[in-house]
Amino acid sequence: MIRIISDSTCDLSPELLERYDVTILPLHILMGEKEYEDGIGITPDEIYAWSDQTGQVPKTSAPSIDSAIKVMKPYLDQGDELICFCISESMSTSGNVMRLTAEELDAEDRVTVINSKNLSTGIGLLIVEAAIMAKEGKTAEEIRTRIEDLIPEVRTSFVVDTMVYLHRGGRCGSVAALAGSALKLHPEIIVEDGAMHVGKKFRGKMDKVIEKYAGSLKDDLLSAKKDRVFVTHSGCSEELVSKIKGYVEELQVFDEVLVTRAGGVISTHCGPGTLGVLFIADE
Repeated sequence: MIRIISDSTCDLSPELLERYDVTILPLHILMGEKEYEDGIGITPDEIYAWSDQTGQVPKTSAPSIDSAIKVMKPYLDQGDELICFCISESMSTSGNVMRLTAEELDAEDRVTVINSKNLSTGIGLLIVEAAIMAKEGKTAEEIRTRIEDLIPEVRTSFVVDTMVYLHRGGRCGSVAALAGSALKLHPEIIVEDGAMHVGKKFRGKMDKVIEKYAGSLKDDLLSAKKDRVFVTHSGCSEELVSKIKGYVEELQVFDEVLVTRAGGVISTHCGPGTLGVLFIADE
């Protein structure tokens, strides 16, 4: 049997993890002297509150090999094959931890690690495709080949309310050039080939900015792979999220419009009020 494992940056909801039988390997979040596993014992809103109180952004790190062994070993012991997804390897070493764990467990031939070259539900899109193929009985090699073909087609972008978190976290170098800009500047961050860079620059109130951002994606959305699209956010109002979901639904392109909230690690780096529309371009 093929099992799908992902690090916690995939931002799939508990319902989707259950639907597609995906197991999560949490990254770590360090807040002062306290360390948490992503999604366990700490929420994004608590992270924001701590950051506001201290003026600091939490640090994040890859899972430990011990943690990876606890997640991976039971499946390997029962004879399963594993396909493991990780956040872009230019952003974290979690993929390498998965590979080292496979070596430690003498199971390199039964563990396939896929560098998503992406983040958040950009990874989630790939995971769902892999899970569907696994249920259809495809081999690990067939799944790996198909997913690697899809990786360049994933379209991940988002608009941030504040540049403070990205700037402090150092994950997007081009944000530094905007750090001294007007406070009302809200950049679009685009993920391409595993790295983040600044795209369009929007000004004004955040709700209007997000509507403009979603509208700017219209042509790409109309020609996207129709199976699903994610609206993923880090704590936007229900009204705004519903409005963006409704806009995407009105295009009548996608079989599913899925809303998810970003987890602790992604929220730590993008900050509150971020929203993205993520999909796969039609091949």
